[in-house]
Amino acid sequence: MRFVSRFAAVCFVVALPVFLVTANVRFVASDVRFYESGFRQYNAAEATGVALPELDRAAQDIVGYFENDVSTLRIVVNQNGDETSLFNANETAHMKDVKRVMRVMFRMNEVSLVIILAYISAVVLWARERSPRQLARLAVSGIVVMAAFVGFLAIFAVTGFDAAWVRFHEIVFPGGNWEFNPDTDHLVQMFPDGFWQGTTYFVVLLTAAEALVVSAIAAAYLILAPREKPAAPEPAEETVPGVEQPA
Repeated sequence: MRFVSRFAAVCFVVALPVFLVTANVRFVASDVRFYESGFRQYNAAEATGVALPELDRAAQDIVGYFENDVSTLRIVVNQNGDETSLFNANETAHMKDVKRVMRVMFRMNEVSLVIILAYISAVVLWARERSPRQLARLAVSGIVVMAAFVGFLAIFAVTGFDAAWVRFHEIVFPGGNWEFNPDTDHLVQMFPDGFWQGTTYFVVLLTAAEALVVSAIAAAYLILAPREKPAAPEPAEETVPGVEQPA
């Protein structure tokens, strides 16, 4: 039973940072306005030759693609008066791989949230195997794990981003369909390296801010909340002189 309790605590500690990171990635991937802002910041209309309203509509299609069950992303835009496919075959194949990765990320986000809520509900509130103070300590432990991960992301974002970004694609997309020509391929024209570097900065900063909030709440509780009183020992059975007690 003690092993199960410790295993559940470890799951909670790990689930907390996983939830925060995946929630932020999911937020960015699902926010059409984030895409639209990037199109304007990096002059995507000029690079692609596709008008901004068409690119904005494409952003909505991409967000929907990550959540729906459609296998292949097909986006048709009006370019110079002609209806044409926004992405070529290689770009479409890469987006299929991206969707696979994003769906895994979304499921990790959902599973980690279930673990967190289940632990608080079952272990802390219902069974009372852990006190709120112990829960706060576990939350701090989760934030320590988070700090290590955020520190890694910060180093990744600040130093050698281009090389690290290439290595990331080599690992996650071994098929090699992630190499594009910036002169002809719309996908990299819409989402250049600068967009992804800025997105990484944003996710790192947002995750760090959330980690600070969680750690501040946990620390405040540990400092301000009264400490639990130790359980009183059970009273010893009284013995009557001359009377034999049952074994």
